[in-house]
Amino acid sequence: MKCTNVDNNPRRQFLGSIATGVAAMGLSSIISPLSVHAENNFLNGPGDPDEWFKQIKGKHRIVFDVPHPNEIFPFAWPRIFLATNVATGTAEKDCSVVVVLRHTAIPYAMEDRLWSKYNFGETFKAEDPKTKKPSTRNPFWKPKHGDFNIPGVGVVPIGINELQDSGVLFCVCDMALTVYGGVVAQSLNLNPNEVKKDWVSGLLPGIKVVPAGIWAINRAQERGCSYCFAG
Repeated sequence: MKCTNVDNNPRRQFLGSIATGVAAMGLSSIISPLSVHAENNFLNGPGDPDEWFKQIKGKHRIVFDVPHPNEIFPFAWPRIFLATNVATGTAEKDCSVVVVLRHTAIPYAMEDRLWSKYNFGETFKAEDPKTKKPSTRNPFWKPKHGDFNIPGVGVVPIGINELQDSGVLFCVCDMALTVYGGVVAQSLNLNPNEVKKDWVSGLLPGIKVVPAGIWAINRAQERGCSYCFAG
């Protein structure tokens, strides 16, 4: 059902259709420009994007692939992985967990300001776990104690900041930031470079921008991470 309170807002209607519009774009229209983008931004850029993955170490290693918002699972599963390893004799410091935010899950890498400004909840179909409505904030950044209470388990610390404190590594897809930033910019008649710059300025502390999400998944697996689809 459509929400009647937004039907008369053309901007919101357009934003709500962005994800569908990007998915419908033909491959021939994006492959060549994306290739140029990747070359210009990484192959000729400073530093080696592979360096970040040298943090992966320890006895048990896993990468969670998050291409879409999926309730609490992209954040609950890393905590469950760590907790059950601790329970079976492997400390958190001896585990490596990588979470790759890509495709329509990229808003989780960004601060509340951008969620509100660009209407991420409606644009990317991301619900607030408490209200079950399109979120106007990043619900997984510094959540309040008790925000996430799992039946039979109780309160669980699954905020991104809480997971980072346990050593979980988060990265976000630059290709998705570029493509979705461009589509949002077009819908709002803004400069795509300025929109992406705004998004990058609002990335959460400790989240690494990688050339592409699928690139990052490959690198994590090459360093011994097993794969888990979380979106």
